[in-house]
Amino acid sequence: EQGREPVLKSMKEGWAFITRTPVLLGAMSLDMLAVLFGGAIALLPAFATDILNVGSEGLGMLRGAPAAGAVLMGLFLAIRPMRQIPITRLLWVVAGFGVSMIGFGLSTSFWWSVFFLALSGLFDSVSMVIRQTLMQLLTPDHMRGRVSSVNSMFIISSNEIGAFESGALAKLIGLVPAVVTGGIGTLIVAGGCAWLSPSMRKTVIRTGDI
Repeated sequence: EQGREPVLKSMKEGWAFITRTPVLLGAMSLDMLAVLFGGAIALLPAFATDILNVGSEGLGMLRGAPAAGAVLMGLFLAIRPMRQIPITRLLWVVAGFGVSMIGFGLSTSFWWSVFFLALSGLFDSVSMVIRQTLMQLLTPDHMRGRVSSVNSMFIISSNEIGAFESGALAKLIGLVPAVVTGGIGTLIVAGGCAWLSPSMRKTVIRTGDI
């Protein structure tokens, strides 16, 4: 199509805008690192057979628990939308995701494991809503497609690399230590972002003002 901007130039401009917007960069990086360290979905088949001793039906419930938590939180936020978004809320929900992963890793009860996975989906849903809202509100119209593309790169890479990291770490130190270590890593990431980025701690976005 004539007049279309070259792909590499579009990507470069998207990255440049994000790096000039510390709150947006911090939110995307925080989510990417949290999923990279804290994701345990790839290990659920091993947990179902080796730790919890449940069959395929149990594995299905474990696999569906994060989605159930996310749906419940999505319904709640549809009824009670966030009128203002302090960025510290994002830090807290990422920390909550890390705690959920630690709880899941340490659990030997099937129903507690389902609960912690559902809780992780709940926290992840809030994180996603905050990040998507920030991306829409802080990005000018003409940059929104470029920034959305970069955000997709963050999400896809973190999920795939996180699955590899979880499997490799489980092979080295075992299933439970791998998940618990990942959850602790997520907490460290949240604490590090809070310490290194004062703008994230102080920023409050009012959705009705933009």
